[in-house]
Amino acid sequence: MNRRIVIVGFMGCGKTAVAEALSAHLGGEMIDLDSFINDRERRSPAEIIQEDGEPAFRAIETRALRDVLDKTYACVIALGGGAWTSETNRALVAAHDCLSIWLDAPFDLCWKRIASSGTVRPLAPDRQSAQKLFESRRTSYQLAGIHVHATDERTPPAIASEILIKLSTLVTG
Repeated sequence: MNRRIVIVGFMGCGKTAVAEALSAHLGGEMIDLDSFINDRERRSPAEIIQEDGEPAFRAIETRALRDVLDKTYACVIALGGGAWTSETNRALVAAHDCLSIWLDAPFDLCWKRIASSGTVRPLAPDRQSAQKLFESRRTSYQLAGIHVHATDERTPPAIASEILIKLSTLVTG
């Protein structure tokens, strides 16, 4: 499989952990887009959203995604929870012939991870706001090429193995 893989899904669904497990199987580099933005901007996505607003963050996110796709050899890229909702970002992923995988986790699991992380989530400050955002983003996530269910019982390596099986059927099927 020579195509790069982009993992999409709601915050707390496990994108980064699954991307790490998948890249280990594939023997390539993994980039977490939010970490890439944090390193480049010297501020976290949450800080950018709080200080400059969500539209400013989304512009930074799109530039970062373009740079990752143009200038790195990462085989797996974990997007931030809202990146895939942008038509521009989906077009960038398609233009670079990446395969998109939706890591679909139930809201209760995502919320449990969000609430226990201790991380500031300005777009999901409480359960009700997070659930509304979760529901509004599902339509965008459904546009991903492959759909994989994530549950608390399934480890990132197990999910990565399922993805590899699905990828092999794409190549051979």
